[in-house]
Amino acid sequence: MPAPPISRWGHAWRIALVLSISLVAWVPLAEYQWDRVRWWFWLDLAVGVLSFVAVFWRRRFPVAVALTTNVAAGFCLSAGGPATLALFSLSTRRRWREILPVSAVSFVSGACFILFADPNADRRELILVDLALITTIIAITVGWGMYVGSRRELLATLRDRAETAESEQAARVAQARIAERARIAREMHDVLAHRISIVTMHAGALSYRDDLSAEEVRTTAATIEQSSRLALVELREVLGVLREGAGDAEPEPPQPTAAAIPDLIQRFRDAGMNLAVTGSVHPVDIPAPTGRTAYRVVQEGLTNAARHAPRTRVELTMSGGPETGLAIEVTNRIPAGTRASDPPPASGLGLIGLTERAALAGGSLERTTTADRHVLRVWLPWAP
Repeated sequence: MPAPPISRWGHAWRIALVLSISLVAWVPLAEYQWDRVRWWFWLDLAVGVLSFVAVFWRRRFPVAVALTTNVAAGFCLSAGGPATLALFSLSTRRRWREILPVSAVSFVSGACFILFADPNADRRELILVDLALITTIIAITVGWGMYVGSRRELLATLRDRAETAESEQAARVAQARIAERARIAREMHDVLAHRISIVTMHAGALSYRDDLSAEEVRTTAATIEQSSRLALVELREVLGVLREGAGDAEPEPPQPTAAAIPDLIQRFRDAGMNLAVTGSVHPVDIPAPTGRTAYRVVQEGLTNAARHAPRTRVELTMSGGPETGLAIEVTNRIPAGTRASDPPPASGLGLIGLTERAALAGGSLERTTTADRHVLRVWLPWAP
């Protein structure tokens, strides 16, 4: 798994930490080097600078940089900061075949400094303490690095799962929209076939009947004109609606219009729903193109209320007219025992398809939660 990119702030605090470690390790020795072994002072400073430069390539060459800096830190303490950062970065990879050898080299390097290069090496009683301190520092660095690497892997796994879930949800939403469009196309296929059949029948009558009166001819022509206009209006609705395959052209029972809403309401009441219906629009007055979508809105709204809030009061309101359009609102109280602050039940694919249908009809759908109830609002334009 590639390591995540480091921000400017991340680079800044890492550089500050590395400088702090190098200064703490080298400053006590630098005075001795300057006074007695000045060439060692300049060598230590040069190796430290080169280690700082090399540590910027620790992600591209993790083992090589960690080995080099940790070996250098055994004789040049100014490289202690880069060596610690390189070992930490290597440990985030969580590969024991890399961590163990580099950790052993780091320990041997530190032990060699204590035994051969430390000006205070004559204090033999502190050697074991110094070795224990080096071991502790290496263990803390490796452990911290492995923890950070494990956390990175966990976050990457959770991010992948979230992206996969979002992709699957998007695919389900797209599938629901396509299915709803195909359903509309199948419904409009039957409606258009009916309109065109009427036009063909009356046009055939005008072609073959020569005994019709002028009034009968005018009546037949008016029927043809009206049916053709309705066919054109409904053809505009179906244009752009996609089909999934050749099987979509198979006829289905025609979609009920708004005139069937009273029967739908009665079926829900017979099933035990406490349903109150109000409004200024009678379903019979709603034109057929708008009525088909209105029927689906009422059907889906009442079905969701029965599923998510059984045995609660449900209110259905239909209002509007040719000037303002048709407004449908389905409201149900939040079931007892459910807090008003709880989120509403997740909408299924039915509401997604209904949203698509309302948008194709030129309307809109809104689903909200107030203090004590769930509300589904749909606005549809009043078709001519």
